[in-house]
Amino acid sequence: MNGEEFRHWSLKAAEWGADYRESLRERPVRAQTQPGEIAARIAASPPETAEPMEQIFADFEEKILPGMTHWQHPRFFAYFPANAAPVSVVAEYLVTVMAAQCMLWQTSPAATELETKVIDWLRQALGLPEGFSGVIQDSASSATLAAVLCMRERALSWQGNKQGLSGQPRLRIYSSDQVHTSIDRAIWVSGVGEDNLVRIPADGKFRAMDVAALEAAILADKESGFLPAGIIACVGGTSVGGTDDVVAVAAIAQKYGLYLHVDAAWAGSAMICPEFRHFWTGIEGVDSIVFNPHKWLGAQFDCSVQFVRDPDVLVRTLAIKPEYLKTHGKDGIINYSEWSVPLGRRFRALKLWFLLRAHGLEGLRQMIRNHVAWAEALAARLGEEPGFEIMTEPMLSLFSFRHAPTGVADLDAHNQRLLNAINDDGRIYLTQTRVDGRFAIRFQAGQFEATEQDVRDAFAVITEIAALLSL
Repeated sequence: MNGEEFRHWSLKAAEWGADYRESLRERPVRAQTQPGEIAARIAASPPETAEPMEQIFADFEEKILPGMTHWQHPRFFAYFPANAAPVSVVAEYLVTVMAAQCMLWQTSPAATELETKVIDWLRQALGLPEGFSGVIQDSASSATLAAVLCMRERALSWQGNKQGLSGQPRLRIYSSDQVHTSIDRAIWVSGVGEDNLVRIPADGKFRAMDVAALEAAILADKESGFLPAGIIACVGGTSVGGTDDVVAVAAIAQKYGLYLHVDAAWAGSAMICPEFRHFWTGIEGVDSIVFNPHKWLGAQFDCSVQFVRDPDVLVRTLAIKPEYLKTHGKDGIINYSEWSVPLGRRFRALKLWFLLRAHGLEGLRQMIRNHVAWAEALAARLGEEPGFEIMTEPMLSLFSFRHAPTGVADLDAHNQRLLNAINDDGRIYLTQTRVDGRFAIRFQAGQFEATEQDVRDAFAVITEIAALLSL
């Protein structure tokens, strides 16, 4: 591809992207294809000779696009959002075309220095105290793994990386039963082992960890010869928004000298609104926090921010400094590759800089406030609708419900059929969870360009399809 062809196809891709975003409401939210259908359209062997871009682009539209679920669709109410505000997409064009490897300060000074500034902008926006610094990771999974490794190393007096875990005391890490499965993976990858993740029961309106049970588990483990290393608390868990009492958990962590990490991957974005910060009261007392601007704030994936109270713990755990990665003659620089597991790093700060400047904090706050208000209104309407039950009340913009008409013996199976029918219909997209062992349907409002009417449409679709299934 020569320079003129690159210009032509870059412009065509940008125009296609703008047309695509404008057409989303006309498309079914979830892909309507069957397993294997897309693969059957793809050639079995790679081409031996070059193919024309016209054909490649046409095949993208004809063969690939039908198999895509449209995460930027305004009626995407499943999982959590993976927002890509248009201004963030524009920034990613620039990042992609420069294709810089931003592992060290010297490999792109602007990327490192902008990351430092943007992280501090976010610290201020979230109301975190001075003294917290941070790094942009690829995902909450990586941030959580880094936190678990810090727990491991600090508990083992920094000998885990050197000596391995064989012959060391068995570590214990504690979390509620509401945490995301990324915690399980971090436990696996870190070598701590699944059997040493102690799950504390959660209850109450916000499914908070039982702090008395947490302390009892720590004491029992110490008595049995285990070495407690850390606690992972949750603010806005994936299932139904489980949220721990950070003040109480932090007091236990401090009492027993444990590293405390808070997973606020989704809900953390809402803390730009001062009225929602009560959900993480006490956050100043934790060791690290993860929140994902690529979920609710509008930054294109991947963009996960890990705040740390003491970056030396993170660097001591993860930094490797061979001669070929040293920057000589420059003092006081940060090499963010020493703050994360991967060496390679994308220029993720640019899209945050564009996003925060183009929308301003007040524009982003209004979006989040709208989503919360619209979800609360939908939960209230469904709760008043005959045959519907609210399983968990809204935590910010997330709640769960089920359809429970009289005369239906197996409500789990009925609600699975309802969910399948809703998603096959294509107008909205929802996902499921379990609440106290019972099947429940999740709803979360969070797509960047959703409107109040989109949420009202969700009510119409849910009740319409439920009525058809009840005939």
